[in-house]
Amino acid sequence: MLASGSGTILEAMLDDGISIELVVLDRPCRASDVATDHGVPYELIERTSFGNDFDRDGYTQQTIDVLQKYEIDLVVMAGYGTILGESMFEAFEGRIVNTHPALLPSFKGWHAVRDALAAGVKITGCTVHVATNEVDAGPILAQAAVGVEAGDTEDTLHERIKQVERPLYVQTVRDIMERGFVL
Repeated sequence: MLASGSGTILEAMLDDGISIELVVLDRPCRASDVATDHGVPYELIERTSFGNDFDRDGYTQQTIDVLQKYEIDLVVMAGYGTILGESMFEAFEGRIVNTHPALLPSFKGWHAVRDALAAGVKITGCTVHVATNEVDAGPILAQAAVGVEAGDTEDTLHERIKQVERPLYVQTVRDIMERGFVL
């Protein structure tokens, strides 16, 4: 699993009995504590630059090297804050899944919940999809709708999306693992 944040998706998968062999982090975060508490090894490949000098290709290769060292078959992205380079999607073609807090193809990118609110939609939700080199554009595996309520803020709507997203993502990953990683 690739993670950057609180580890709630990681926790949901582990609590559901999904076997996670490794957690890769791009920054220090709570997900390392979740991994440690569940006896799952983690590796921090710290991203030290968020500017124009970021070596995306070098960082991507470090990530690939770690995943290959552990002989990882399926890569599950969980709120991972770094866009990886094309070589990642070549090395793990069709074996990377991601979740996104909108009903793709609408509202791609990092600010999906904010963008949905700004557009005034009445329904948004979450999408589990195969990750590709093009951000939030891979084949859709599962979706769930979430209504936008009067007075919603980015935080309140995002939290309701997360409540639907976690079980949807857990079930989708379980389904993938049961049918042998064929995406």
